[in-house]
Amino acid sequence: MKGVLYVIAAVALFVACGNGAKKKAVSEEKSQLTGDRVEVLYFHGAQRCVTCNAIEAETKALLDSVYAKEIKAGKVVFKEVDISKKENEKLADKYEVTWSSLFVNGWKEGQETVNNMTDFAFSYVKAAPDTFRKGVREKVDSLLR
Repeated sequence: MKGVLYVIAAVALFVACGNGAKKKAVSEEKSQLTGDRVEVLYFHGAQRCVTCNAIEAETKALLDSVYAKEIKAGKVVFKEVDISKKENEKLADKYEVTWSSLFVNGWKEGQETVNNMTDFAFSYVKAAPDTFRKGVREKVDSLLR
C-alpha cells in the first residue's frame, strides 16, 4: 500500500512541476514574438519515415512556390524543428509534441491561433498529395486574412 502511495505522490509532483515549467516557457516565448504572421512548424525526431519526410518536402515546396513574397516579407515563416535536440525542448513542450507533427499557426496582435494539422498531414500527404496541399494552402490563406 505504501508503494502505491509513493508512486501516486511522485506522479503528482512530476505533473505539477512539468506544468509550471510549460507555462513559464509559453509566457517567455510570447514576450519575444512580434508581428502578424503565419508560422508553419514541422516537428520531427532524429529518425523519420517516408511519410514524415513527405510532409516536410510537400509543405516546403508548397510554401516556396505559393508564398515566396510572404516568406520574404516575414508574413509566412517555416520552421523545421528536430525534437531530439535539447535546444528545441521548450518549443516541443509548448505544443506538447512527442513525435512528427505539423502545425499551421496564426499570430495576430500578439495572440496565437494554434492549428494542429498532424492527423490531416499523415492521412493525405502520401494517399492524396493534392488534398494535402489544398488543405495546408486553405489554412495558410485563412490565417493571412
